[in-house]
This record gives sequence, structure tokens and C-alpha cells, in this order.
Amino acid sequence: MIQGIMSFSTVEDYGALSDAEILARVRKEPELFAILVRRYEAPLLRRARRILFSPEEAEDAVQDAFTKMYLYADKYRPQEGASFASWAYTILNRVAYTKYRVVRAEQGKRADLLPEQYESLPDERGEFIEDLSIRNEVLAALAKLPETAAKILKLQFIEGKNQEEIANEEGLSVSAVKTRVHRAKKLFKKAYDAQHHE
Repeated sequence: MIQGIMSFSTVEDYGALSDAEILARVRKEPELFAILVRRYEAPLLRRARRILFSPEEAEDAVQDAFTKMYLYADKYRPQEGASFASWAYTILNRVAYTKYRVVRAEQGKRADLLPEQYESLPDERGEFIEDLSIRNEVLAALAKLPETAAKILKLQFIEGKNQEEIANEEGLSVSAVKTRVHRAKKLFKKAYDAQHHE
């Protein structure tokens, strides 16, 4: 599917390399990028379909996201507690929500999103590189939170799961998830603000 479109050459067995190591080497060894495509294509497609409700649009969004990841590979900075997957989902969210709004505008419909989706919408006025740096600050702030708080925010705002899905996955009630998200957001705000006063 997308791997064919990306047209990278056959890759030897580099399975032991971490995502960050692959990304660091991708400029000199572009064929390695196919490993990241193989690792993340399926979950990113699931996420894109949840936003766009169209297999074709979702596939286009994921291809665009992978292209951006490749082009901006040198901008990726590993953060404590924040994986390549978080960065990948951040880029996909931006691409997919932008595409969502364009598609809905073309169809003459309002782009009605769930409240939690609005919170993860990118700022159209910002440049892409600036957006990535802000996202890196966000990931750094998440890394400073208690594990349970960071996890619940990542599930909702980075992986894009709704509160019912999180409740099922974590074995909690929806009201417990809402409470945890509310508390985690307060902790996140403190950690994020503290970064700018260090």
C-alpha cells in the first residue's frame, strides 16, 4: 500500500534499530525509512480513518504524514518519556485535521468535531517547524508528569482516543476518566508553564 507508493528500496534486517536511530540515519540511508512505514502504517491508518471517515482520504493523510516525517527527520529530538510514535501521531493529527476541514469545506458542511478534537487542532497561523517545536515542548512537559497523568493525556490528545475508549482500555468508568483528564490537564499546565521560567 503506502510502502509501495513511497518506493524505497529493499531493506536488510535492521529490526534491532530503534525508531530514533532509524530517523537519525534516514538522510544518508533513505531506504531505512521503509522500516518506520512498516512499523507505523497500520496504527496511523486507523487513527486517520477515525478523523476522516474515508479509507482513501485516510491513506492520503498517512502518506502525507510520512512524507513530512521524512522531510523533517532532522528536526526530531528525542524527549524523555516521549517516543517517536508520539511525534508521528502529532504530525498525522495535524495533516488529517487540515484535510478534514478542507474536505468538509468543499462539501459545504461545517466541520463539527468533538470537544477533545478541537483541543488537538493545529494552529493554521503557525509554520510547520514552529508547530513541531511547540509539540516537542508539550512532550517534554508530559515527561515530567506522574505516569498515570501523562498516559491519560497521551491516550486522549496524542493518540486521539475518546473517553469511552480510554475507559474500556484502562478498566475505568467514563466519569473516572473525565476526573483523571481534568487533574492531568492541571498538572500539565503547571509543568508546561514551569518550562518557560527555568
